[in-house]
Amino acid sequence: MKPNVLVIAGHDPSGGAGIHADIEAIHSLGGFAATLITGLTVQNSSNVQGFELVSEQLLQRQAEALLADMRFDAVKIGMTGSPGIIHFIADLLDRLPGVPVVLDPVLAAEAGGRLAADSVPDAMLRELLPRATLATPNLPEAQKLAGNEDLATCGTALCNAGCPAVLITGTHDDTPQVRNHLYTATGAQQWAWPRLPGSYHGSGCTLASACAALLAAGQPLEQAVEQAQAYVHQALRHAWQAGQGQLIPDRRRHD
Repeated sequence: MKPNVLVIAGHDPSGGAGIHADIEAIHSLGGFAATLITGLTVQNSSNVQGFELVSEQLLQRQAEALLADMRFDAVKIGMTGSPGIIHFIADLLDRLPGVPVVLDPVLAAEAGGRLAADSVPDAMLRELLPRATLATPNLPEAQKLAGNEDLATCGTALCNAGCPAVLITGTHDDTPQVRNHLYTATGAQQWAWPRLPGSYHGSGCTLASACAALLAAGQPLEQAVEQAQAYVHQALRHAWQAGQGQLIPDRRRHD
């Protein structure tokens, strides 16, 4: 039996990020993705031009249908868009006790463009960080959520907000290596990956979904985090040009 992962995220019509990326990564790693789409975006591989959110009432009806039919081994959260949708997600997570939750705190697209209201970071800190097993912000997202520029301070602050493990990715740094830092109550751990040329559409979605798939399969957290990073690095190494903007990760297994 494949483990079921509930994905709550937005739709990217270019197919490079959002729900498309989540489904591809989860299926590639042996899981099955069921989806609640929080918003429809206007974007391509170059930038985000806008978004419209799905009503909380429709999301609630969809969630009820899924919960009546399926059990879930993990939850992955991406684009939320509004405090109202965040509150809906928090209530939904309370109905799934013991299920690992991976939060990718999407505030903007990697190519640029906002994907959340200004009030989303505060709502995320209050309602989703305490319910998550793992958060996977990039450094700008971590700085926005923690209200601080220092990397270690951000990691500590987000753990103190109630999330047991916070993986802050270094993709936005200007360094020869991408350095990702995992913060937990027991300390910090670092991984360094060769920085690849170019920029990539949907790499953050891919990482969070890979973590969720591996946690759903029963892997311990640190092992899941390390294996997910290796999987993403291979997906980026084999990325290809679908449009005129960022490269699209190839999320097939490249073992």
